[in-house]
Amino acid sequence: MISTMSQGIIKEEILRDDLKYYFMSPCEKYRARRQLPWKLGVQILKIVMITSQLILFGLNNQLVVAYKEENAMTFKNLFLKDYSGVDEEDYSVALYSQQAVYDSLFYVLDQYRQLGRLSVGPISYAEENGKLLPLVICKEYYKRGNVEPSDDAYDIDAQLEKVCMTHDPTNVSQWKAENVSFFNLEFYRLVDIKITFQLKGINLQTVRSHELPDCYVFFVTITFDNQCHSGKIKIFLDIDALSSACKNWTISGTAQKNTHYLLVFDGFVILVCLTSAVLCTRSIVLAVKLLQRFSRFFRENYNHKVCETDQKEFLNGWYVLVIVSDAMAIVGSILKMEIQAKSLTSYDVCSIFLGTSTLMVWVGVIRYLGYFQKYNVLILTMKTAFPKVIRFCCCAGMIYLGYTFCGWIVLGPYHEKFEGLSRVAESLFSLVNGDDMYTTFAQLKDKNSLVWLFSRVYLYSFISLFIYMVLSLFIALITDAYDTIKNYQKNGFPMTDLQRFLREQKDFPPSEEGSEMDAETGMGHPALCCCRR
Repeated sequence: MISTMSQGIIKEEILRDDLKYYFMSPCEKYRARRQLPWKLGVQILKIVMITSQLILFGLNNQLVVAYKEENAMTFKNLFLKDYSGVDEEDYSVALYSQQAVYDSLFYVLDQYRQLGRLSVGPISYAEENGKLLPLVICKEYYKRGNVEPSDDAYDIDAQLEKVCMTHDPTNVSQWKAENVSFFNLEFYRLVDIKITFQLKGINLQTVRSHELPDCYVFFVTITFDNQCHSGKIKIFLDIDALSSACKNWTISGTAQKNTHYLLVFDGFVILVCLTSAVLCTRSIVLAVKLLQRFSRFFRENYNHKVCETDQKEFLNGWYVLVIVSDAMAIVGSILKMEIQAKSLTSYDVCSIFLGTSTLMVWVGVIRYLGYFQKYNVLILTMKTAFPKVIRFCCCAGMIYLGYTFCGWIVLGPYHEKFEGLSRVAESLFSLVNGDDMYTTFAQLKDKNSLVWLFSRVYLYSFISLFIYMVLSLFIALITDAYDTIKNYQKNGFPMTDLQRFLREQKDFPPSEEGSEMDAETGMGHPALCCCRR
């Protein structure tokens, strides 16, 4: 019997020591067992490497984005007649007369024909197998139509027909003579005209950063939009750029950057992220096993079930965040290596993975700041207030959606900030933060007195409700959580079963009471013992 009791005491002390060690900070673990904080070192190294990788990729991506944007502006100035240099809302140029449409249409063709003598950049026609890829013109129109506005009469066949033709810039005179009928436009039947062609260019600006220039193929689409049939034809110019490695190149007079070093660096980033993910996964597995030991000990010795709050403390959400960030960093690094090898051009996808992983890595630093009491106030406040804030946002979101739909359907035709659902949501969010209040009131067109009156009631009620009530309640929830944490730090935090066990206390309350107490306070946090130490 004495031997059995001794074994039980030894088993309990071993479990208590393992639990205390698990909830220690890296510095405390080093002082207790002289174990080097490998996970902390890996995380610090990963922060430095991922941030450096993001900066290098961002600088390169800025050159690519600037090159595409400036080429888009170049094409608008080259191919759009009377382009002012600034887009009008979502389109580039608006036409109001038939002659203006014909002039703009032939202007595109003439500019395309003499592109080699006009452009100051390294832009030329696209070729395939030694043959010039032609410009394609397509017009879409109603199959049959007859409109007489003076008699309030129309006869329309809503079925659409599409006719296309190609343009050869080397034989202009013969081409115009053969296609006169194509340009005989019936505007009451015309829906749109689309001109598509391909151009090739070389991004020479990367030479300054000691990188090999990329070759680009630009897919240009110019659309004459007449779908509204309002007497206003809008012209849109859109480009899609596809980059690839140049086939024949020679460069001299500058030191070329060896991309192998960057590939090795990215490979080392992947290795560090894999190490971090393995270490965090190992910590999660050890935490689950420790929880099972703790639950089995309580059940066998005290006939007591561990409360849910204590169980959650073993499942560290920071480790999950680190694993997700590691996975995204690995995927982003692979995409970056493919882009550097000129195998892929998914700059946007790679930016999303690298940017999100860097965000998560820097957010994970808060975990280590939480070991200091002054910084831990912020973390505990966020943790305590988060469930209440989410529930509050769900309720306030229903009201917000109601105002969004109402503003879109009523004020959309009279106010540019309410023309689309996304724009309405953005405008209302700006109003909540106190931006452009007077401008929103002043820009509403007062052509309809009823709508003008409704807009005042709508805006005044929304601003009063969300700024004076909803936003104040939102701040009050966070303030209340902060006051609770400050009060607990002065008078002591509520004790959980796990904390009593770590302090070698034998009187454990029933599981139901402990769960309710922790649920109300939201402060079942065993790690606080380490923070207070």
